[in-house]
Amino acid sequence: MVLKSAAEVLGDLAQCSSISLHSDSGLVGAVAAAAAEDDEKRAKKQAEEEKAKDEENVLRRKPELQPIPVWGERSVQLTPWDVLHVLGQAIALSRRGAARGLAEHWGALKYSQALTGDTGSFMKLSAEGKVTADYYKANQSSELGVGFALALAQRVLAQRHPDRVVSIVPADTTLRAGWALTSREKGRRNSYRYRPQFFAELWKPGAPSLAFPIACKGNHSNAAYSHGQLASASAHVEAVHIGPWNETPALIFSTELPLDGHVTVHALCAGGSGGWLGRTHAEGGGLDVKLRDENHFPHIQLPANGNDTPTSVPGFHVTRELSDWFGTVLARTAAAGLTAFAGNGLEATAQYLTERQGRKHFTGFAHAAAGSVQDAAHTLLGIRFIGTDHVFRLNGTRVEAFSGVAKDLLRLLAEGRVEQYRHEIYERRSAWPSKSWDDLWDGPVSVHPDGTVLAMRLLP
Repeated sequence: MVLKSAAEVLGDLAQCSSISLHSDSGLVGAVAAAAAEDDEKRAKKQAEEEKAKDEENVLRRKPELQPIPVWGERSVQLTPWDVLHVLGQAIALSRRGAARGLAEHWGALKYSQALTGDTGSFMKLSAEGKVTADYYKANQSSELGVGFALALAQRVLAQRHPDRVVSIVPADTTLRAGWALTSREKGRRNSYRYRPQFFAELWKPGAPSLAFPIACKGNHSNAAYSHGQLASASAHVEAVHIGPWNETPALIFSTELPLDGHVTVHALCAGGSGGWLGRTHAEGGGLDVKLRDENHFPHIQLPANGNDTPTSVPGFHVTRELSDWFGTVLARTAAAGLTAFAGNGLEATAQYLTERQGRKHFTGFAHAAAGSVQDAAHTLLGIRFIGTDHVFRLNGTRVEAFSGVAKDLLRLLAEGRVEQYRHEIYERRSAWPSKSWDDLWDGPVSVHPDGTVLAMRLLP
């Protein structure tokens, strides 16, 4: 394998390529067949082992999956750098700050050489990406699957709801504010094994938000393998109900990254009138009020059948009574992700998290070489950003990566002013630059509508 120079790699990162999309009635049928086959195998295994049913882990799947309506196009244009930006933000709180300044989000940079393509072709694995797949197959496909899925989820939801801003929030961190997920955590434990990986919150100031559970997977195999992954993902999004039972909209993705062929994202959705979160909390200080851990009952309430006593199943149910609280949790967890992406700014991140969500990981002692600070500043595409930097070697050449938030917006977040931050973002949501290269910086740049940036360049 001939290694590209670092300059060539940076050029590739900023190059747009097509991503193949697959979401149609044929996919719905294939996923249903894969789910039926999996259910049959599970039933047979259970019978052979003569095990009693464990109610907490009985597999339930999202019913009535359907193609995503706005995916009329068969492809979209993305740069590898934008995918890595999305992935970096998605994993900024993945371990709730346990490695805070190696800062989890820098883990996205290990895929800087994994993808290749150009405007006239579809994106695919590079030679380096194929070699990596031989050793770290599951890890690479899973993490890149997150990047592609969330990048496309943001586009799909922005198309469907052009009057909204889309925030991606890690599900485990969010749910921990109301439920204990492990035996080590204080509170009533929700031991249901299946959970979505993310929530997409669609919001605008002063209005109710709409939340979508999202499950995303990836593989280095083929379409048939993706069908099985989507069947599995349908069980993960079913674990959370927001509003009435069985009315929560959701998105599921499987990204196919074959060793020979191009990247294809397979996706389906579930419709419903649920997912809406209230806004009466604005009367009590709104999103700027700090939260404490809650301990909600770990079940999903099923509707009563006539005069029968209502029953429930294990899972996470955001009822109407919990709607305002959950909306606040989503917004503040999203704010924590933004400040973590910009580096550890003392209490900037900790103020937004509860104890179970990992507040302590963003305060106090940090091991040598593991601390990051918000002490780097750069003007990129005409905007001043404050954040953190990371220097490493790319094929022997020293490069600098920078992640941050627009200076004025980071100041608001550091001061705990989430309401004002959201007002500013909403007003500027269409004004951010879309270029993928900054000539003065001399490297790839990705700016997102939430005010974040990810950039990289050669060091002299």
